[in-house]
Amino acid sequence: MGIILIILGLPFFLSGSIGLIRLPDIYNRLHALTKADNVGLGFILLGLTLQADNLTSLFKLFFIWILVLIASSASCHLIARSAIRKGIKPWSRQ
Repeated sequence: MGIILIILGLPFFLSGSIGLIRLPDIYNRLHALTKADNVGLGFILLGLTLQADNLTSLFKLFFIWILVLIASSASCHLIARSAIRKGIKPWSRQ
């Protein structure tokens, strides 16, 4: 079951990477990366926790996931705020 969850998390990382390349502006790219990578990491760490051999490893994996979620949201916010301050307009179809 753990391997299935790990494999299930990989397409989310792939879609986030494709979104980084294909989406038109910084705001769309940030959205694709933060959402897809957080969900992908969640599936992968959930799969790893099912394979953990002791409780300490389980808590370490959970702590890593929480730290990545906090760091990801904080960095996304800082990058978006910097883009707004520089006057980068969101993409719109014209």
